[in-house]
Amino acid sequence: MTVDIDVRTRLFTWFTDRAGVIAISRMTAEDLARARTRRLSHNVVTSRVFGPMPADVSLTDLRVDLAVATGHDSGPTTLRVYRPHGPLPGGRRREDGLPIVLNYHGGGGSLGNLDQSDWLCAQVAARVGALVVSVDYRLAPEYPYPAGRDDGYAALVWAVRHADALGGRTDQVAVMGDSAGGNLAAVVAMLAREAGPAIDAQILIYPVVDLTLDAPSTTTYECGPLLTKADMDVFRANYLGPDGDPTDPLCSPLLAPDHRGLPRALVITAQVDPLHDDGVAYADRLRAAGVPTRHSDHARAIHGFITFPGVCRAAAAALDEICDELAATFGTAQEDMKSPPLTE
Repeated sequence: MTVDIDVRTRLFTWFTDRAGVIAISRMTAEDLARARTRRLSHNVVTSRVFGPMPADVSLTDLRVDLAVATGHDSGPTTLRVYRPHGPLPGGRRREDGLPIVLNYHGGGGSLGNLDQSDWLCAQVAARVGALVVSVDYRLAPEYPYPAGRDDGYAALVWAVRHADALGGRTDQVAVMGDSAGGNLAAVVAMLAREAGPAIDAQILIYPVVDLTLDAPSTTTYECGPLLTKADMDVFRANYLGPDGDPTDPLCSPLLAPDHRGLPRALVITAQVDPLHDDGVAYADRLRAAGVPTRHSDHARAIHGFITFPGVCRAAAAALDEICDELAATFGTAQEDMKSPPLTE
């Protein structure tokens, strides 16, 4: 079928398809290991694709033992902390503490790393005046479900418990994630509803919310672009392991019996995406349960677009929506830094 997407995006997806850098369904075990070792350096060239980093945000990697936070078998992991150093929006005082946003990167639960979220996390930190903590959770198939879920929740607990030391606030907390990271953000919000700590908002960017993978858009865009049904099948098999159940609500939050009492939500979807219909359905399910929910559907956008702001025009608009939602959630103004499309 002919897919109506921007010409830059079309060229980018053609290149990634030929290079095989994302298509896990075509990767050997050696290819997967090699893909995980790739790191993103920030320079003039990479910024044209992956977005520029604001000058007034610092990045610090912390090696922490998450098992101490929850008792789960999480073990040591890396948390990347993005801290704004410029004037805070709305004239807020730094000594009052910063809102905390936990971020979970995408990659199907088998790929991805902290680097790919640098642009999003750093921009949110600068514009909202928030402390963003990005989680290097364990990946499948070496660590299948519930390893990633346990790491995601343990990181939230750890960050809230150490809020004073980090310079954060325990009464202003949000979770954010894209794709598989959106799944973790949604599931962590469900876990926190039952056991704490309190979460004020969930930002779900083209999230994976139903691992049965039977939505109409999964068939419509089974050949991509970027994400294919074959890739999704491998991601699911890796994440669930041999004994996993795709209907488990803590794997597939769309299938949870009760969504009442969850934090307010911003659900961002891409129309040219196998996951599109599930994201729309999750926004509808949250609203039906009385959860204040905004849904933004980006025409001509593909899965993963927030990771490639220099290629995908929708990324700048989505960033504005995310920062607006978080600023409204925390009752603060945001820095006047509306994003011009990097592709113009």
